Amino acid sequence: MLAFALPYTLHVLAALVWVGGMFFAWLVLRPATVAALEGPARLRLWVEVFQRFFRWVWLAVAVLAVSGVGMIHLRFAGFETAPRYVQVMIGGGIVMFALFMRVQGLLLPELRAAVQAEDWAAGAGVLGRIRRLVGVNLLIGVLVVGVASSRVWV
Repeated sequence: MLAFALPYTLHVLAALVWVGGMFFAWLVLRPATVAALEGPARLRLWVEVFQRFFRWVWLAVAVLAVSGVGMIHLRFAGFETAPRYVQVMIGGGIVMFALFMRVQGLLLPELRAAVQAEDWAAGAGVLGRIRRLVGVNLLIGVLVVGVASSRVWV
C-alpha cells in the first residue's frame, strides 16, 4: 500500500490544483475583476493570470497522467480491467485536456494579440469564449472528482 500512497497523493494534489484553480478563477477572481477593474485593465490582468496558471496546469496534467498510469499498473492488470470509475476519470481527463489545449493553444494567443493591439472589444469577446470553456471544464472536473471520490460505477 505504501507504493500506492505517493502516486495517489500526487494525483489528488494535481487535481486539486487544476480544478481548484478553475473554481477560484471562475467563481472568485472573475467577479472581483468585473467589480474592480475597467475593461482594458481586466483584459491585461487575465493575460497575466492565464500565463501563470497554465504553467501550473501543465504540471498538474503531467502529474495526473504519470500518477494515473502508475496507479493503474500498481492496482489493476491494465486499463481494460480498471473499474468503470477509473475509466470515467480517464475519459473526463482527456476531455478536460482537450478543452485546456483549445484555450491555451488558440484562445490565449488571440486574447494576447487583442490586448497588445488594444482592441478591447475583440479581447472581451475572446475572454468571454475562454470563460465559457473554463466553466465547462470546471463542471467536468467537479463531476470527475465526484465520480472518483464516490467510486460510482465501481
